[in-house]
Amino acid sequence: MNHSPSTSKNNYKQIAQKKDPKRPLVKNCIRAFLIGGAICTIGQCISFFYMYFFNFTEQTVGNPTTATLIFLTMLLTGFGFYDDIAQFAGAGTAVPVTGFGNAVISAAIEHRSEGFVQGVGGNMFKLAGSVILFGVFSAFVLALIKTILLELGVI
Repeated sequence: MNHSPSTSKNNYKQIAQKKDPKRPLVKNCIRAFLIGGAICTIGQCISFFYMYFFNFTEQTVGNPTTATLIFLTMLLTGFGFYDDIAQFAGAGTAVPVTGFGNAVISAAIEHRSEGFVQGVGGNMFKLAGSVILFGVFSAFVLALIKTILLELGVI
């Protein structure tokens, strides 16, 4: 019996799909929504705290709030709690800025045996560098588009 390669590939795909466990998509979406929303609510509470006690304005409170969320995420990751939260919530923890903080500190923890400079510092900024680069580039492009639209009188 002579089977063509495409037939055996299709058979493999069918067998793999039957064996693949079904993922609870709706349940996962609800978890991500609730935990991601809780993270954002905590961020809003931090913003209100800074505005009330330190006289920040709505325009200036963003940076300290973001820094605080990243710092708290790094602490939770360092003590091993954030991984449990992320396992439960999935994408709900990866999308907000806390996902960035977790990724940076996880790389640092993973490579700490290589030393502080080459291990922790070097690997921590492999991820952070690309995020900063594309963040700055995206901000530049959007500012350029806004400037052009303002000059044209569109907005």
